Amino acid sequence: MKNSKGIPTVSPIRFYSNAKRILKNPLPFHHENFEKLGDTFQLNLGFGNRLILSRDSALAEYVLQKNQKNYRKSDIQTHEVAKYIGHGLLTSEGEVWKKQRKLIQPSFHKKQLVGLLDKIKSAILEELNTISTDKALDMMPIFNDLAFQTVVKSLFSSAIGQKEINRLQFITDSAQKMLVKELRQPYLNWYFKWSGKIKDHLAMTEEGRQILKEVIRQRKKSSSTQNDLLDMLIESQYEDGTSMNEEQLIDEILVLFTAGYETSSNALTFACQLLANHPQIQEKISSEIDAAKKLYGEDYMQFLINCPYTQQVIKETLRLYPPAYFLDRVNIEEDEFQGKTFPAGTNFLFSIYEIHRHPNYWGNPEKFNPDRFSESNTANYYPFGAGPRKCIGNNFAMYEMQIAIIELVSKYKIYSETEEIQIQPLITLKPKNANLKFEFRDLQKTKG
Repeated sequence: MKNSKGIPTVSPIRFYSNAKRILKNPLPFHHENFEKLGDTFQLNLGFGNRLILSRDSALAEYVLQKNQKNYRKSDIQTHEVAKYIGHGLLTSEGEVWKKQRKLIQPSFHKKQLVGLLDKIKSAILEELNTISTDKALDMMPIFNDLAFQTVVKSLFSSAIGQKEINRLQFITDSAQKMLVKELRQPYLNWYFKWSGKIKDHLAMTEEGRQILKEVIRQRKKSSSTQNDLLDMLIESQYEDGTSMNEEQLIDEILVLFTAGYETSSNALTFACQLLANHPQIQEKISSEIDAAKKLYGEDYMQFLINCPYTQQVIKETLRLYPPAYFLDRVNIEEDEFQGKTFPAGTNFLFSIYEIHRHPNYWGNPEKFNPDRFSESNTANYYPFGAGPRKCIGNNFAMYEMQIAIIELVSKYKIYSETEEIQIQPLITLKPKNANLKFEFRDLQKTKG
């Protein structure tokens, strides 16, 4: 690939000499380069391979929105991720993506999601009931189960057994771990292929597809209506009156599993850690809940709408710990932005983590301050991406996270033994060692 003009470069020697720490956590290495070289730099990976990294929000907006037609997703998503989850919305490009987006978008409009609120709430309450108050708990597995159960029940209602759910969750998690190894250790890809590791994970992926295929076929045979996402997806029609074929439907369901559950579980875990470190914010949420329940207890949607501070807490959590902490793009034709020239085929990696913590965009950026979202604030903020490819499930995720926080804070006070929040950057930004303690908020009421 040709060299991009006007952009400082990190040499192959510096990159490969830091390979071990990059494999463990690439964020500190990238932060050092941003601080030293500026908001946009390029990694020279050797053998003609280069990668542009940027925390320039204006460049991100240009690529993701203003000139998005000249940019596509990278081969990492359209090929490497796709081999495990198929060619759904997350991994498809061009006309296939446009056709699928137009078909599926209506199912995720807010008015459509209203009918799913009871399913979402029921799944969340069932998992929160597993919380014990007699010891510290690692919240990551609990929220993993909560988010996966929420997606499954919103998709399938009760049409799938717990054994199949557990297997699908295991397959989804295993595929991601394998993909992380492939992406961060490309020099070992020969071994992954030779040892059969990739083949084994692809076989598990096919097993997952067969589980979903049986669920879909049983639903199509059934005469009952569940009013869940699967019904919506099956009933969706293209402009010519046809519906998705079975394989495409499975691809879209796998995207919902992969992109829909882990991002929410990560964000909820980070939110609870932040709340544990800020008891006054917990109490503010609790007061908001009590006030909204008195006015809108029977109308759950209105109740949620009238809990704006809880939404602000979630938005601020997503600012500090965006699950999709990098976004990638490749330009189709040569491009130029603010004096920088990018040859066709340039690989871009935008650090959402760095943009969300940039002192030029956010006052006191390291501070957890939900009040910064008291008014609509979308500038320099990309927790769900931006432009036409913004996450289609953002409304679903916000409802899910808001309900989970409301139900959790309604019942418990949250405590942490340490203020440190550890991260584990994999495909998504994951929490690490998220050990928290819980105490019933109203012991007298609970006993009664």
